[in-house]
Amino acid sequence: MTVTLHWFLPTNGDSRTDLSLGNAVGVASGRQDAGGARTPDLGYLTQIARAAEAHGFTGALTPTSSWCEEAWVTTAALTQLTTTFKFLVAFRPGLLGPTLATQMAATYQRISGGRLLLNVVVGGDDEEQRRFGDFAGKEERYARAGEFLEIFHRLWQGEPVDYAGEHFTVEGAQVTPYEVQPDVYLGGSSTGAIDVAARYADVYLTWGEPPAQVAEKLDRVREAAAAVGRELRYGIRLHVIARDSSEEAWAEADRLLASLDPAQIARAQEIQRASQSEGQARMAALHGGRTDALEVSPNLWAGVGLVRGGAGTALVGSHEQIADRIAEYHDLGLTEFILSGYPHLEEAYRFGEGVPPVLRRRGLLA
Repeated sequence: MTVTLHWFLPTNGDSRTDLSLGNAVGVASGRQDAGGARTPDLGYLTQIARAAEAHGFTGALTPTSSWCEEAWVTTAALTQLTTTFKFLVAFRPGLLGPTLATQMAATYQRISGGRLLLNVVVGGDDEEQRRFGDFAGKEERYARAGEFLEIFHRLWQGEPVDYAGEHFTVEGAQVTPYEVQPDVYLGGSSTGAIDVAARYADVYLTWGEPPAQVAEKLDRVREAAAAVGRELRYGIRLHVIARDSSEEAWAEADRLLASLDPAQIARAQEIQRASQSEGQARMAALHGGRTDALEVSPNLWAGVGLVRGGAGTALVGSHEQIADRIAEYHDLGLTEFILSGYPHLEEAYRFGEGVPPVLRRRGLLA
């Protein structure tokens, strides 16, 4: 199976230097300052989506957080400004009921011509969840996500659904489904995450750990899926710094690292240590807050994770080297690659012009 490439929409701002994706820019600030920070207005996000669409990317992940523009609304607008590009909409199932969410997904499919993908985010930070009025604990959130997805899948069959669970109860629930059901993407390193993914996801996602660690995790997911009679596809979330030469790529990584304030790193690490996410703990363990040993595997750089929560590693190297690493992950069974770079517009061109042609020559990309 060949690889599928996705890009990323920075709906909380973009920058040439701020690896935390510009929380300081602020969605509401409505400004583009002299330091190169870019607000995530529709014009800029359209430029990114069109650049990615033109350079071999199938779609783009749009994140969810209190720092971001709302993903459903933003990407629904972008479907009218792109042609075939798909949108992997991240959302939190506890904040929407399953019937309404399924209705929204079906409507989205109709107005976009079937270009919706769904990234279910259970949430690894209690403080963040409480901002949205959700006071459920982590394990409870996973159990709730399982019930949500069971109802979602049943509703997409078009028949009335009665369901009485611990977290959701519906009577006579029904939607008018679109002919193409959106694939469900779900990640997480905990037992709860793997169990829900095994039962209900189409694609299991991992963050960009070294290949040996990824292989171990995928084996756990495959075993869990097999136990319930299912097979999944597998994807990975990574940043990229791809250049004509390795020296150019690492010079850019060094430039980004030099732009980080030690106080900024310390604050970010404190926040990450407080996270309940097992995946976040695995990301943080790759660098331990240090700045002097960030190449944690060949061409895999953990510098992004010094200040950015979530996916914290980047593939750094020449176009050929980046293709080598993608091939290495592909050999483990990963077929979906969700990538990003700083800033996202220019890096969509850099990666798209340099790496996909290599992958096509190797038979890894259609």
